[in-house]
Amino acid sequence: MANSLNSLRVIGLTGNVGMGKTTVSNYLAKAYQLPILDADLYARQAVEPGQLLPQIVARYGANILGDDGRLNRQRLGEILFGDAAERAWIEQLIHPAVHCQIEADLQALTAEKQPTAVVVVPLLFEANMRDLVSEIWVVQSSAALQLERLRQRDPQLSLAQIQARISSQMPIEQKIAQADWVLDNSGSQRDLLSQIDQALQWVNKPPS
Repeated sequence: MANSLNSLRVIGLTGNVGMGKTTVSNYLAKAYQLPILDADLYARQAVEPGQLLPQIVARYGANILGDDGRLNRQRLGEILFGDAAERAWIEQLIHPAVHCQIEADLQALTAEKQPTAVVVVPLLFEANMRDLVSEIWVVQSSAALQLERLRQRDPQLSLAQIQARISSQMPIEQKIAQADWVLDNSGSQRDLLSQIDQALQWVNKPPS
């Protein structure tokens, strides 16, 4: 699909949980006013009442809902991160809807003659969404920093729960091997932002 959007540069931003994708996308939005299409937000919309929620309730029962009738994401997470088969089922349900919505929004941005857009997809490779983007940026950090960030972000999670979330994703080394550009978030934020500035200057040629 990206090949048909010749006028639109679509940066596919990915990396594993806790490595800094949000920091990168926030900077691109604030400093460069780039439109950010976040797959996680589309996924949340896809499980709203009236969307895919009935299929999820049919599989897991009404106890998967909160008191407001919406999906209780914590309860669902307890199921998914402990069972690869269930995680695969939910991904097969949600990913096509996310892909379709991102594609529609990219078409709209192309019609508006927007030169560059950023698609943030944590599971870019796992969900086979590479066709949506024209280049791939991978954010990485050391395993120790990743673990510390996740502990700070979600202090209610146990170490086992954090490790389950990390292990549910493709190893970062495999993502780096398929990247057009790698952003190393193991140092200072200033260093990371400098790398982003440099990556944004890169168009249709490999980094030197």
